[in-house]
Amino acid sequence: MPQLPLFEMQPAGLIYAGVDEAGRGPLAGPVVAAAVVLYPDDPIIGVNDSKKLTERQRDKWFDEITRRAQAFAIAEATVQEIDTLNILQASLLAMRRAVMEVETHMRSQGWKLDRIHVDGNQCPKMGNMECHALVGGDGRDAAIASASILAKVTRDRFLLVLDEQYPQYEFAKHKGYPTPRHRELLVEFGACPEHRTSFAPVRAVLRAENFD
Repeated sequence: MPQLPLFEMQPAGLIYAGVDEAGRGPLAGPVVAAAVVLYPDDPIIGVNDSKKLTERQRDKWFDEITRRAQAFAIAEATVQEIDTLNILQASLLAMRRAVMEVETHMRSQGWKLDRIHVDGNQCPKMGNMECHALVGGDGRDAAIASASILAKVTRDRFLLVLDEQYPQYEFAKHKGYPTPRHRELLVEFGACPEHRTSFAPVRAVLRAENFD
């Protein structure tokens, strides 16, 4: 997968970060975003959208990306922020945090981050920084695909920790997504502090508990 596939005519030396998030759909846990800057002269061949990779492949790519990227950062928006802002705004907040961390690192190394490429159709507010939203970007741009892997692996690993804290919900199996089993356990045990109360299935359980 090439870097800058849509912008081959950009001036040499342009530096951009690919940005993506993981965890917009689940009923529990944070939404996680990553920003990745790759070296133009050291492309990571074979990287792909995290959803098209197995867990083992993602773990392997996670190590490869963090070792070879020029810069990367991983950030999150908490369950509380999701419930306060809504999931879209929380996702954009996590993206902005990741980009700001990368920008700070690049500046400390004497580099300027010129712009960001974001998977999807909306960009986080980044002041005057140029942003391009690319629908399906995690399957079209290596930096975005790399960000999708970092975000996905980080979030999945966090859900393994939650599984140890709240084993009754089986977070290790469904990673917080609204599978039939997760919904069944949610009804059986009620919501835990890591469930998103602004999401309809969780809200319905809480409403039922209040009527009991």
